[in-house]
Amino acid sequence: MKNILFTLFIYIIGTPLLAQDAELLMFLNNHEDIDVQPCLTPDGYVVAYTLFIEQPIDHLDPSSGTFKQKVFLSHLDKDSSMVLVTEGYNRGVNRMYELSSLIGANQLDIEHRFYGDSKPNNLDWQYLTIQQAAADYHRIRDLFAAFYNGSWLATGISKGGQTAICYRYLYPDDVKATVPYVAPLNLSLEEKRIYTFLDNVGTSSCRKKIRAIQQRLLDNKNEVMTYLEFYAKGAGLTFDYHENRLEAAMEYAILEYPFSFWQWGHSCEDIPSAKSSIKDLTNYLLEVSGIDFFSDKDIAYYEGHYYQCGAQYGYYGYDPTPFGDKISAINWDEENFPSAIFMPEGTTITFNPRFVQEVYDWTQTEANQFIYINGANDTWSATSVPVSDKVDALWFNMEGQSHGTARIANMSEKEKATLLRALTHWLNN
Repeated sequence: MKNILFTLFIYIIGTPLLAQDAELLMFLNNHEDIDVQPCLTPDGYVVAYTLFIEQPIDHLDPSSGTFKQKVFLSHLDKDSSMVLVTEGYNRGVNRMYELSSLIGANQLDIEHRFYGDSKPNNLDWQYLTIQQAAADYHRIRDLFAAFYNGSWLATGISKGGQTAICYRYLYPDDVKATVPYVAPLNLSLEEKRIYTFLDNVGTSSCRKKIRAIQQRLLDNKNEVMTYLEFYAKGAGLTFDYHENRLEAAMEYAILEYPFSFWQWGHSCEDIPSAKSSIKDLTNYLLEVSGIDFFSDKDIAYYEGHYYQCGAQYGYYGYDPTPFGDKISAINWDEENFPSAIFMPEGTTITFNPRFVQEVYDWTQTEANQFIYINGANDTWSATSVPVSDKVDALWFNMEGQSHGTARIANMSEKEKATLLRALTHWLNN
């Protein structure tokens, strides 16, 4: 079967493979636990494959069964560096990270276990841990280190950045450098640093405009609900997860609004007047915060994420005290603010901060050869890894940038040069 597959690849491509490409394909097909499929090759690369790699559900107990983990391999040259991408969620199609193009590296983009196509038949949540995910990456790294000769580095964005940090903590010798983008390290189930950030980010005038929008929407809940019901019906959204369904989702969206506003880099100048029509303000809320995120569909889509936050990663909550009893569809009191975690059905929050606290302490004293890239306006920068002079690492807290724009491409030429100089030094030593 493997030989037939090899012949088919040559036929599908339609041109003779270069010797090294044939060598790579032979390497892949010689591993019984790797299924190989062709995929679109990124510009500048020689060949790319979608791989499904058999992994233990429990790396500590091989008898626990296996699942197939989806990996995108973009091949340039076996002697070039390899960028290992620790995705935090699912990965539907192959995409190139800017680091790979920047340094001319091969890339392995690895979908996170229990997300997307990388799910066992039975989702036993106890095996969705930071440690098990890191073991997945370590096994893949060891497998491909037998073929690729260059230096390795790891990177990830957001939850993928969290994952990259934790992977390096558990397997410090797997890569020579790690570049997490906009990656939080939350130390509690309800990160109070988020509240502090939202109370101080931007200008006082901008924060007042945000609060005024929230107040106006809550003062006109019935009219807002009318517009949201129409929107939800058209979008096919349901809200059975919440006790008070759409009304609760609306309140969550209004509470979420400041977080999303800063996370995704919205402009204070684009905030409408609080005196605008309720229809216009509702449309603005849908644009910035939205109720889709609190629908049954999206809660199910992110169930693995919520489980991990409720178990190990921690997350954030919402402070409803400025609005008092206007927040009435969500259960809360002054001792228990609403959480942004929506646990999968049949599970409960069992948060244990020990492991992430260990990782956090390590970043401050021993985590060398890291480059942390964050957006100063991004809400998640509130819980990013703090600067430490005890480690050989770089921090870029990019002014005016958000969760989606804090990237090397948006750095100044001086910042880019500093980053590349450090990265080149670490990878070549």
